Amino acid sequence: MRRGFKAEAERTSAEVRSSLGVRETERLPLDQLAKTLGAELRSAAELVDISRLEEIERIQPGAFSACTFEIGTRRVVVWSPLSTPGRITSDVAHELAHLLLKHSVQEVQTVGGLTFFGCDPDEEQEANWLAGCLLLPRKLLVAELRRGSSAADVAEKYKVSIQMANYRMRVTGAMRQTQGRQ
Repeated sequence: MRRGFKAEAERTSAEVRSSLGVRETERLPLDQLAKTLGAELRSAAELVDISRLEEIERIQPGAFSACTFEIGTRRVVVWSPLSTPGRITSDVAHELAHLLLKHSVQEVQTVGGLTFFGCDPDEEQEANWLAGCLLLPRKLLVAELRRGSSAADVAEKYKVSIQMANYRMRVTGAMRQTQGRQ
């Protein structure tokens, strides 16, 4: 990840939330963000038979979580209905982060007879980090921890996985900052 990107991602998250009229301590409406980015959100089950998705999952677990198609000026973020709700939230936020960062396709992979496109590994890291900032900004985590919220509470309230909540609480320094102050 390029130098200074983590701080830039927190600023981008704050700007996105401000432009949508969403406070840093509120859940980010991903459908609203998608709309402002000119993207539609769709379950892959709307596009292909679910048995095809199950076959891909059987061949290579986790091979397909979400992707973005750009067809002319139309953008469609497609997510796997086989994922947990918290995982879907993260996957959609990750795809929207790619759009915010203006990343482009860099590689092509084939799994189970289906072709998948991917970004540069550094861009994947950036999208992962920005997605975390969009879903759980540092200020939000500090506020929740000061209220005595656990990772499970945060996960439920903001519709993310417990793993995501724990991870963000650790890597942002929010846990360290609030220890002993609750």
